[in-house]
Amino acid sequence: MLAIFLQTLNITAPVFAMLFLGALLKRVGWIDDNFIRTASALVFNVCMPSLLFLGIYHADLHAALKPGLLIYFIVATLLGFAMAWGMAIWRCPEADRGVYTQGAFRGNNGIIGLALAGSMYGDYGISLGSILAGLVIVMYNSLSVVVLAIYSPNIKSDPWSICKSVIANPLILSVLLATPITWLQVPLPNWALTSADYLAQMTLPLALIGIGGSLSLVALRSSGRMALSASLVKVVWLPVIGTLGAILVGFRGAELGILFLYIGAPSASVSYVMVRASGGNYQLAAAIIVMTTLAAAVTTNIGIFLLQWGGLI
Repeated sequence: MLAIFLQTLNITAPVFAMLFLGALLKRVGWIDDNFIRTASALVFNVCMPSLLFLGIYHADLHAALKPGLLIYFIVATLLGFAMAWGMAIWRCPEADRGVYTQGAFRGNNGIIGLALAGSMYGDYGISLGSILAGLVIVMYNSLSVVVLAIYSPNIKSDPWSICKSVIANPLILSVLLATPITWLQVPLPNWALTSADYLAQMTLPLALIGIGGSLSLVALRSSGRMALSASLVKVVWLPVIGTLGAILVGFRGAELGILFLYIGAPSASVSYVMVRASGGNYQLAAAIIVMTTLAAAVTTNIGIFLLQWGGLI
């Protein structure tokens, strides 16, 4: 358990370091709001799509296809999305409901979830986690575009406009492009892969510096109650309900463990980028990311301990 705790800390501590760096750089005037807006647009349109493309391109899609697991995760994600949206309607003013919903259901599986799956289960965890990650990317981005469009002042919310927003989303396009290339094992030139890797490596630092630069104590206090509510949904209620459901339908071992890690992952940093691009309350999005990332370092270890203590994983 100490090793798992240290692994979780090794993943979350650099995240907070970059958040604090962004806050410090904004404080001393080395970055400003114009830089943050430009960096967020670069992450959303170029860097993150490169990261997702390479993540799928290097995964072994043939090794870990588990139809039952994929079906359960789809159902759990849709129910979690519905629960988060219902809580948003109950707890939030209308303008913030899309931001709350995305923060409460969308997990950081491409970074934290997959890393922990590999740490616990080795190559099998990476293979199975990568399959889930491809599914996660399409579902999370599609559902996020829908709910943000409904409440965003900058995005049309009629069905055709929402459909176009989903199809034109750079993150989804990168997944749709990478999947057939990976499945058919189409070789790509090394120079193209290296160039894409340069862009991919910029993703997390730029996104987190932007989030840190957008944080302020005043904003954190003003959105604290909503951010706390969304954080509890993300790292407490959804993993408890989703994991209990998985136990009841018969999942055990690595499959149950990876489901728990994915459902209980903290809110994804890309949710901030999407909120910023849609003109939503990006300070609320940033507060949710900070709270869930901090809380997940505790809740993940508690969940793993309980599942191991019960002999389930």
